[in-house]
Amino acid sequence: MTNRRRSLLILTLALLAPAVAASASGSDSARAQQALAPVTAADRSIGRADAPVTVVEYASFACNHCADWHRFVYPTFKTRFIDTGQVRLVFRNLPTLPEEMSLPGAALARCAAPERFFDVASALMLGQDAVFRGGTREDWYAPAIAVSGRTQAQIEACVATPATLEAINRDVESANAAGATTTPAFFVNGRRVTDRSLGGLEVAIRAAAAAR
Repeated sequence: MTNRRRSLLILTLALLAPAVAASASGSDSARAQQALAPVTAADRSIGRADAPVTVVEYASFACNHCADWHRFVYPTFKTRFIDTGQVRLVFRNLPTLPEEMSLPGAALARCAAPERFFDVASALMLGQDAVFRGGTREDWYAPAIAVSGRTQAQIEACVATPATLEAINRDVESANAAGATTTPAFFVNGRRVTDRSLGGLEVAIRAAAAAR
């Protein structure tokens, strides 16, 4: 990737920040909490669509706790629950500070081929610490783009579209409505689970499956 193209991508991604920040801060904090927004075809998910349990994760690509979960818990979670057909995992964006990381990360992941979304999410989560230790954001983007199933030009064009911003805003609004104010936040078949450890999620998953 040339420096020119890297700079173009950074600039394009950065354009998203003001609009998303305005949407999140402009929501009515006094609004009564609603039920978790239903999963639709617009969501990014992994696992069987007819899995008995759906786990919705609200996360930020600038959240170190989210990165830790994807680094240390997700691989076993995927093997034990997703790959065996027990769980469908849905990822929704809830950007956090610093927005110059979380918002471009959200846009980049959103613009990946849907079937590659979780590959991109993992690349961004695993590379997050290097940015916080002084690495460049363009080097953080590169591995994610490489597994995105899209070309550099396709990613840039997608990021610049209103649809990408609207998708991120929908996630933020659904998080606000569900009362998800911290990341990562997990909902198992619509019920908030505060213990995000593998054991805590397993207890919630088993209970949800038994309640069907």
